[in-house]
Amino acid sequence: MTTTFAELGLNEQILAGVDSLGFTTPTPVQAQAIPVVLTGRDIVASAQTGTGKTAAFALPTLQLIAGAKGKGPHALVVTPTRELAAQIESVVSVVCEKTGQRAVIVMGGAKFDRQIKELERGCDLLVATPGRLIDLMEHKHVSLANVGVLVLDEADRMLDMGFWPSVRRIMHALPEKHQTLLFSATIPPSIKSTIDALLTDPATVEISRVGETADTVEEHLCPVTQGQKTELLRALLDTGGAAGEKPERVLVFCRTKHRVDDVSKTLKAAGVRVDVMHADRPQQARARALERFREGKVQVLVATDVMSRGIDVSGIDAVVNFDVPMDPEDYVHRIGRTGRAGATGHAYTFVAPDEISPLREIEYFTKKLVPVWDLPGFTYDAGRIIPQEGRATKRSTRTMFAGSRQRGRGFGGGRYGRHY
Repeated sequence: MTTTFAELGLNEQILAGVDSLGFTTPTPVQAQAIPVVLTGRDIVASAQTGTGKTAAFALPTLQLIAGAKGKGPHALVVTPTRELAAQIESVVSVVCEKTGQRAVIVMGGAKFDRQIKELERGCDLLVATPGRLIDLMEHKHVSLANVGVLVLDEADRMLDMGFWPSVRRIMHALPEKHQTLLFSATIPPSIKSTIDALLTDPATVEISRVGETADTVEEHLCPVTQGQKTELLRALLDTGGAAGEKPERVLVFCRTKHRVDDVSKTLKAAGVRVDVMHADRPQQARARALERFREGKVQVLVATDVMSRGIDVSGIDAVVNFDVPMDPEDYVHRIGRTGRAGATGHAYTFVAPDEISPLREIEYFTKKLVPVWDLPGFTYDAGRIIPQEGRATKRSTRTMFAGSRQRGRGFGGGRYGRHY
């Protein structure tokens, strides 16, 4: 039997906001998480990207803090990227128009003085990136003394070594008694001890197992030499790849900012409409690039992994992993940018001979082999390595795999320690 939003315990004002958002039927993560959050219980929720996690925490949170006493914010959402913060704010602002509440967003790259003025006007819910929030706290422009609900969006990234010191400082500024909600596409075992220390008897909502990728994404492994990657990308853009028709929107992920700039320059020289997103670009430029991509004014957006969790654009035809990501969780987040809201998408991973090891880590994490795919008519260099079914391949590849086994790492080994 189909569940409706009205059956989840949401009040009339929140339901009016749901209507304004255009939502009709709750997604699985929304149907399972919203009633739990409304009980006031801590929660750890994992679901694939593009399944409505933002509404799953935003709707019940706004209902919980309605009528809260004292100066706000009464709820705080902390998220790793500016793009994600803006995405969350775009959802809560629509609902706040119906509830009479006020949401404020603070993030790096935006004018400090303007954000201070926004905070001085008061807010019920604050959406923030960690660095800017700490700056405002240190200058006494915001107090978290009345926060009753804390949301950590993309919790796997927020609790890893990069963000954890900042998150810990923020949490120390909260009241001892508060509700904590952790949401992410992946909740790896590496952060379990941290979660246990932060949360009290949390409920678990697991729509997808760790490492599971969306069924709507067709994954393709493209063996190629490093020197041919740009040529293969151009050919893929021209032919449409496995989809058979020229893609309108392609998202390309590279490992470094310099790599992003290099790939962009090469594509631009070839006449491709392209823009870039990485941490060194001003926030205004990043926002403009994303908007141009969303509107179809550019065909290709080239980005680093820091952007893989903040790009919410409908109609992305394909994701290209120009470089194999070093972190398997990033692979799941990258390819989750396509195949959203039930649409079919394609994900291509260009793997060079020196990237076999991170590929193995990904396949262990996702518990499946990425099917090998060659672009018809493309002439490949002889130096590439072609993993076959079961990954028993050419002598050179077999030698690498055997060497890993001899070192006690198994087929994929690494920090996940999995063995076939």
